Amino acid sequence: MISKKMENLVKGSSVIRAMFEEGKKMAAIYGPENVFDFSLGNPNVPAPKSVKESIVEILNEEDPVVLHGYMSNVGYDDVREIIAQSLNKRFKTDFSKENIIMTVGAAGGLNVVLKAILDPMDEVITFAPYFGEYNNYVSNFDGVLKAVVPNPPTFEPNYADFESKITSKTKAIIINNPNNPTGIIYKKEWIEKIAAILEKKQKEFSTSIYLISDEPYRELVYSNVEVPYLTKYYRNTIVGYSYSKSLSLPGERIGYLVLPSEIDSYADMFSACSVATRILGFVNAPSLQQKLIKKCIDEKTDIEAYNKNRVKLYNGLKNLGFECVEPQGAFYLFVKSPVEDDKEFVQAAKEFNILMVPASSFGCPGYVRIAYCVAYSTIERSLSAFEKLAKKYNLI
Repeated sequence: MISKKMENLVKGSSVIRAMFEEGKKMAAIYGPENVFDFSLGNPNVPAPKSVKESIVEILNEEDPVVLHGYMSNVGYDDVREIIAQSLNKRFKTDFSKENIIMTVGAAGGLNVVLKAILDPMDEVITFAPYFGEYNNYVSNFDGVLKAVVPNPPTFEPNYADFESKITSKTKAIIINNPNNPTGIIYKKEWIEKIAAILEKKQKEFSTSIYLISDEPYRELVYSNVEVPYLTKYYRNTIVGYSYSKSLSLPGERIGYLVLPSEIDSYADMFSACSVATRILGFVNAPSLQQKLIKKCIDEKTDIEAYNKNRVKLYNGLKNLGFECVEPQGAFYLFVKSPVEDDKEFVQAAKEFNILMVPASSFGCPGYVRIAYCVAYSTIERSLSAFEKLAKKYNLI
């Protein structure tokens, strides 16, 4: 018998993953070229050529016993130091290896932090729409996730609702920047307002409230829009990063945490995250991938391929009468449902072999998310199907 908690999690398993599996079945029936699966944020741009070359070099150069062996739970010292120096160069910060913990992707990093700070019934706040797995990550440690109500069409945070949700039980705020699912970027002014509220509430409750910046899409930005580095605006900031999108390595599960020396209880927090890495079963981040990051620290994926998709899909859907949020980052298009029930709209889209995700899964009913990290030809072919969908709802 599985636990009652897992029974509920199995029943409420990811809508995105379920849609992905359904897409595979539809492709077998109708042919892959006739199914337009925009459900999963799985990068379709290959990793830079240097990634493969570096892996081969590492395998040829390193002692295999050492390479594939254990290391400190927080990761290799030299890898952590080179990441710290890269951040310092890019964002004018002052980190060292003592501020970096290597993690099993951003998801692993978030779970490590939440394990370190949450007692049962402690609260974590995030801004809707938000990545749905935050519910599970917080629940893993018997915490309570509270979502700030969405604020369309700009999705600037609802500051009044945010402030009202902070209590003496609030341990952390999670910001996903650039945002999944909207593609918006939290501007400097937004961050400053959030930071001011947090400073006020820390004093009011005499507590430490950590701002966790979840940043797997940091490098996927368009038109040179700036993504603020949050440690510069709020002292109790912790950053979680992943190379899943920036190097197109989602299956390799490699990322890191930044724990600035200035945060409250820094030494205890660093030790707690180190222990959490071990006791959660990760033990340490993958050794080969850590070595790869050291060699490829300055590499980036081909952002222009995503931008081409973004422009084609955004303009195409706007011309068909759909109301869309223009994405500034990531690789998602957030589209307003022409009917109140976003799940009904998603179901209707399947009639034309279009697979999208209802935004009720992200805490924002009435919208859908389209992942445009697909082949450009898929977007081109899909527009005729979207045209039929638009006509069904009298948009054109």
